[in-house]
Amino acid sequence: MISNQRLFFHSNATKSVDYRIKQLKTLQKTLQANEEVINKALFADFKKSDYETYTTELALVYGDIKEAIKKIRKWSKPKKVRTNLANFPAKSYILPEPLGVSLIIGAWNYPIQLTLAPMVAAMAAGCTVVLKPSEVASNTSGVLAQIIAHAFDENYIAVVEGDASITTALLEERFDKIFFTGSTHVGRIVYQAAAKNLTPVTLELGGKSPAIVTPSCSIEMTAKRLVWAKFLNAGQTCIAPDYVVVHKTVEKQLLEAVKKEIQKAHYSIENKNFVQIISKKHVERLLQLMAPSTVYFGGEYNKEERFIEPTLLVDVDFTDKVMQEEIFGPILPFIAYTHLNEVIHTIKQLEKPLSCYVFTNDKQEKEKILNELSFGGGAVNDALMHISNSNLPFGGVGNSGMGAYHGKAGFDAFSHFKSIIDKPTWMELSIKYSPYSMKKLGLIKRLLG
Repeated sequence: MISNQRLFFHSNATKSVDYRIKQLKTLQKTLQANEEVINKALFADFKKSDYETYTTELALVYGDIKEAIKKIRKWSKPKKVRTNLANFPAKSYILPEPLGVSLIIGAWNYPIQLTLAPMVAAMAAGCTVVLKPSEVASNTSGVLAQIIAHAFDENYIAVVEGDASITTALLEERFDKIFFTGSTHVGRIVYQAAAKNLTPVTLELGGKSPAIVTPSCSIEMTAKRLVWAKFLNAGQTCIAPDYVVVHKTVEKQLLEAVKKEIQKAHYSIENKNFVQIISKKHVERLLQLMAPSTVYFGGEYNKEERFIEPTLLVDVDFTDKVMQEEIFGPILPFIAYTHLNEVIHTIKQLEKPLSCYVFTNDKQEKEKILNELSFGGGAVNDALMHISNSNLPFGGVGNSGMGAYHGKAGFDAFSHFKSIIDKPTWMELSIKYSPYSMKKLGLIKRLLG
């Protein structure tokens, strides 16, 4: 399969911009024609409603497809750059080319979006794709395999299903690009495997993304946006606010406002605004993070139904168990602070998060946090929504990942940029040729110094 994809790539078919646009349109039509099947698969895996399937999965993929179709010709054009005096007369330009045969390993928490969005980027760049959906969301994985096999030749796009052993076998192969979305632990394994062949990688990982709330914030709007961002997909979102650090003077006020927002939302599968935890194993893991003495609100669960209600924790500090790993569920700890400098210092000691959210109406506080903390991306007075703007490259830093995608950044992730000097033959400066002399050296120093 991989060798056949390499042969197909070397045929240069995917280098045609017209071919790429045609295939992207095929993907768009295929998804639109199979929305009902996709809805059923996600409901089987998560009890996810059609509304959330569209807004959190399909809409973002459709957006990426439409943007790529519109802008791919511009992205693919050679980019002229200035030529320095030492190369006069000449033209200089940067020529994008597809990296080649790519491996994309998707994640289970948004199994359509986080599998197909990188594939759209690879198609736009002109790569072939071996797609490995997560086996954890097994129904969605099966549907993806079925509809993509029907729409595309496997020499261009092939879906490989299976467990971790299949992923391990794939990583033994030589690819020209590997794109992985998942845990930091597995990300390290992928990176090590890629290093054997010096394969470039994009790693979209995770981490404990903080929400920092200062006294100047708008309490009601902060609560509204925090609650939506945290409990969307039952907290199973890599960029969800993992914990809240709130100033002591507004802690109680914020807690009550968040509690009221949760109550107002009436989160439940029946109300089609909440989903199941992906597996009983993950339910057990999450329950271990909920010390009964810290539960301020919520805490109810049903193991058989894989349901945990939105839960707020208080009197938490950075040494507690819930703060030792990414939560990835509907549990939101609150940590009170007195001095902003102390908060920044403490967060700096942790691994760099994928996201950070700042809720403040104080310009100095905002700038201080944004300038002093390192994180992948984020928002001021909002959360999650930065992922919806394709003009903002999406990616992590340090333990939360490397590389970025969406929009032009996605095209770049699957491309190599060749630097070209294009010289005419009617003129040549002789100073670089032998015989050398002090006079020539003086001219070179004047040209290049």
